[in-house]
Amino acid sequence: MTQSGVERLFKPASVAVIGGGAWCRSVIASLARMGFAGPVWHVHPTAEGAIRSIADLPASPDACFLGVNRNATIACLRELSVLGAGGAVCFASGFAETSDGAALNSALVEAAGDMTVIGPNCYGFVNALDQVALWPDVHGLIPVDSGVAILTQSSNIALNLSMQRRGLPIAFLGTAGNQAQIGLSQIAQALIQDPRITALGLHIEGVGDLSALQDLMKEAHLLGKPVIALKSGRSEAAQTAALSHTASLSGSDAGATALFDRLGILRVRSLDALIDALKHAHLYGPTAPGAIASLSCSGGEASLMADGGDARGLTFAPLTQAQDAALYDVLGPLVTRANPLDYHTFIWNDAPKMAEVYAIMASGPAALTVIVVDFPRPDRCQTHAWDCVEEAAILARQRTGKKIALLTSLSESLPEDMSARLMQHGILPLHGLDAALDALAVIYGPRHGADPDRPIPKPGLHIETIMRDEAEAKSVLAGCGLDVPRHALASSPEEAGQHAKPMLPIVLKARGLAHKSEMGGVALNLLDAEQVISAASAMTCDTYYIEEMITDGVVELLIGIVADPAHGYVLTLGAGGVLTELWQDTCHLLVRATEAEITTALDTLRIAPLLSGYRGKPAANRTALIAAVRAVQDYVVARTGGVAEIEINPLIVTPTRAVVADALIREEP
Repeated sequence: MTQSGVERLFKPASVAVIGGGAWCRSVIASLARMGFAGPVWHVHPTAEGAIRSIADLPASPDACFLGVNRNATIACLRELSVLGAGGAVCFASGFAETSDGAALNSALVEAAGDMTVIGPNCYGFVNALDQVALWPDVHGLIPVDSGVAILTQSSNIALNLSMQRRGLPIAFLGTAGNQAQIGLSQIAQALIQDPRITALGLHIEGVGDLSALQDLMKEAHLLGKPVIALKSGRSEAAQTAALSHTASLSGSDAGATALFDRLGILRVRSLDALIDALKHAHLYGPTAPGAIASLSCSGGEASLMADGGDARGLTFAPLTQAQDAALYDVLGPLVTRANPLDYHTFIWNDAPKMAEVYAIMASGPAALTVIVVDFPRPDRCQTHAWDCVEEAAILARQRTGKKIALLTSLSESLPEDMSARLMQHGILPLHGLDAALDALAVIYGPRHGADPDRPIPKPGLHIETIMRDEAEAKSVLAGCGLDVPRHALASSPEEAGQHAKPMLPIVLKARGLAHKSEMGGVALNLLDAEQVISAASAMTCDTYYIEEMITDGVVELLIGIVADPAHGYVLTLGAGGVLTELWQDTCHLLVRATEAEITTALDTLRIAPLLSGYRGKPAANRTALIAAVRAVQDYVVARTGGVAEIEINPLIVTPTRAVVADALIREEP
């Protein structure tokens, strides 16, 4: 595969469609509908008007569509490679996705040589910029001068997205299939070099080549082109050993979120939100988090916006004194001035006054102003009374130059032709309250600072690992500079009683249990040797672990790191102790997280108020806490992929210390 091959495939001067049947006829028809101006050569031994073989082609084609079976696909690729073709879309299935297809997958790559190969097992692509469609089915794209690129690992989802009626200009729509030779990230990196492509949308089932994704995001960051992703599918790869709470709490989905945060990929949770976020990216480019403004002529809509925004972490910019006075002058004393604003209907159908109100809301500190309105059905109602909203929004955009959106509470309440007109005037059409707020939340809500250039440590495969129990794990962590309690080991209840005397009160633990609390392997706050002997006698174990009792703890936290082969090392921070899984109060970052990222993440936890001192209690030692987190990360990175998982639970944070109360490590020998 070469860059010139990618260029020839996506922007061909000539196309060869190889194979018979309805699929190949559909590709030829798609090229004609898109207005492709170059020669299209149909290759088939018996089809009417077709060229009989690849050897009979009049020239080396830039782009080929292979609509033949899997074995014939390999043979055709070998011929095309010798001929010097640019690239090919491989439609056939039966390769790596089947039990007998691995060898064929390798043979396909070998046969292609330097050609660029998309697939196999995919539909191909539609390039609406250059009017090319190597696509064997219907699609909804039309030629455009600029727009977003959308890439998916699902041909049917790509087809569905092509049918959107929401004003999104799609410049390139592509599928990656099995990614035998070129992956989703590599295709994307080639596309975003085109100045006509404004943003990138990805539907990802599996991240694949982590380095390629990082390279893509470095390039996207430099070019200032937002990347919006919908990640589907869950892997058990990060949960193969559920011996720790961390492994059960930070699965592949958490790993994907942490990775996307680090790289600066904005992650949405639905196709609707993907479309709305891409429209924002196309119109306005990269956007930092910030507050928004909302206005409607209904108190009900204002309440829905307030509740929906708050639930998603969006903030509404308070009105300035100047805005408040200006709104009073236009709306009068009967309208309560607030954000979200219900401006009533006193000025309805007076487009200049409505535009003035819209402009006043947009002129404040809000990063985006959202006008909420639903338009009536044109097939059943007279709609001219609503024309004032579109007119006023356009006037306000022209007057202020600020970002303005028009949002309907129901997805069907904004006509397609109006969406297109609004986009042409730089106004963002948003279809449906929930999807729109989901999209705005990933754009304007709180998020970790992206840093695609920062190295991402790669986990190993961890086929064979050993589990270090609490004593061994604490010894390792103490060597890394973490604070561990005074402790001792004993092989009998009586010996445990003797070792306990110098450090009373103590905690007694049965050695060798992963979840000691749940299995009766922990006794707390033992005050004398007799209590220690009695508690030890009740435990079914051969070795006892005795350590000092930490009595001045402010909060108990969990620190865990799990090797997620798909996304890197995932750091989990959360509420710790015996109620860890009940609370489910966690956040996830990618190793290595910075001190600023750790601090921000801790502040998102529900137990965060405890760290600052709650109801007169002393504050926890944040410096010691953050130092402990960073030390654990340093150990994982220093082992160069050798750690499978590590967990401290709980880390007891006091006003002066951050103490490792329990720990385990699973790593390669």
